[in-house]
Amino acid sequence: MSEVLENKEVQKIYIDARGPRFSATITAVVLATALVTHNVWVLVAQGLVFLIGATRGPQFTPYGLLFKNLIKPRLNKVAPTEDVRPPKFAQAVGFAFALVAAIGAFTGADAVFTIAVGFALAAAFLNAAFNYCLGCEMYLLIIRFTSK
Repeated sequence: MSEVLENKEVQKIYIDARGPRFSATITAVVLATALVTHNVWVLVAQGLVFLIGATRGPQFTPYGLLFKNLIKPRLNKVAPTEDVRPPKFAQAVGFAFALVAAIGAFTGADAVFTIAVGFALAAAFLNAAFNYCLGCEMYLLIIRFTSK
C-alpha cells in the first residue's frame, strides 16, 4: 500500500490505524440502527459524521475524538500508523451512500434507502470485524490506475 501512496506529492498526515476500526464499529451499530428502525435522522447524523471525516479527516469525527481521548490512552503506546488519505476517501464514500439513502427516504423511495444503508453497513462491518477498509482499497486502486 505504501508504494502506491509514495508517488503523490501531498503533505502526509498519519493517524493511529486502530482509530478507523474503532470508528467503523460505532458506524456499523449506528447504520444497523438506522436500517432496522428506518430512521432517517439517525442516518443524517451518521452522514454528518461521514462529512466531517471526508473533509477534515477521520481523526476529527466524534468517533475519532472518542478514540483519541478515551480508548487510545488505555492501549499500547506503540501503535501502527497509516496515511489519512485512504480513510478520508472511505469517509467520502460513506457520505455518498448516506446522501443517496437520505434522498431515498425523503422522496419515499424506501428501497433506495434500504439498499444504500445496507451497502454502507456492509462496508463498515468489513472494517469493524475484519479490519478490511473497502473504501481505502478503492482509493488505492484509483491511485494505482490513475498514476500510470
